[in-house]
Amino acid sequence: MLVLSRKVGEKVVIGDGIVVTINRIVGQRVSLGVEAPPQVRIVRSELAPDDAEQPSHAVVAV
Repeated sequence: MLVLSRKVGEKVVIGDGIVVTINRIVGQRVSLGVEAPPQVRIVRSELAPDDAEQPSHAVVAV
């Protein structure tokens, strides 16, 4: 696992075309923006199916 420190407005680029932007930090809450190609499925971890059923191109927000 890679752990990064970022400030509001800073971005993390994952692979080709996935960009995570830190939008807001209030107390213990962080608001993220995720840009990805249309074919990449993005879901929160509590809504994701079991790992065995998950396609390899899915991005899961934890």
